[in-house]
Amino acid sequence: MTELATAPARGRWKLWLTTLLVFAVTGAAIFAPILRKRLKRAAQLQQQSEEQARRELIQPVPMNPSDPRVKAELFWLSDADSSMLAPVVVELPLSSDPVLRSKQVLNTLLAGPVDVELRTLPPDAVLLAFYILADGTAIADFSEALATSIPSGIQSEQLAVDSMTHTLEANVPQVKRLKILIHGQEVETLAGHVDLTETFAVNADAGPSPATGPAAGKTGAFLVPPLTLSFSTVKLTGR
Repeated sequence: MTELATAPARGRWKLWLTTLLVFAVTGAAIFAPILRKRLKRAAQLQQQSEEQARRELIQPVPMNPSDPRVKAELFWLSDADSSMLAPVVVELPLSSDPVLRSKQVLNTLLAGPVDVELRTLPPDAVLLAFYILADGTAIADFSEALATSIPSGIQSEQLAVDSMTHTLEANVPQVKRLKILIHGQEVETLAGHVDLTETFAVNADAGPSPATGPAAGKTGAFLVPPLTLSFSTVKLTGR
């Protein structure tokens, strides 16, 4: 009798469990796509927030329309297959303050020309800080991307440094030498070759420095021949 009495109870429990299982499977089928969408949306929002923070970080020093427009020279590659730099004349409203002016021309150099193959600096590199010491030595602090995104090699690294020094020389006469930091720290090399423990001569009248010594054409740890420059006109693009 007991077994007969419990048989209907077992049947009801099986029915309830089956029903719950069906509801669980149905609910999962309905809510799983919704959950996936919400997780994807949350990831997108997080990515957008990070991207927005990055954009706010890398906003270049704004050009003041009231500043006089001057013909600035910025140095990019003369052509995609060349190892020569070309001074490109660009009309920009530049500040008379040497620090702000240096930031403006370096950020424009970072923005690069329309032809990405003419870049000398990585597009994701950021100028974090810039200041000039009393002796004319400029300190430029860049994000890690300057070192990690640039193609490793003496030529590409040297062109990157030279594009900055030539651009500063052409537009900011107060800068005599350039010291490059990576995220506030002195590093040994740019990407394995060019020595960043020393400074780089900017203006020819700066004279010998502990970084460059008396040797002509010495940049960092390398003796390099003078660059052959050619003039060209290249359009600019924003970041």
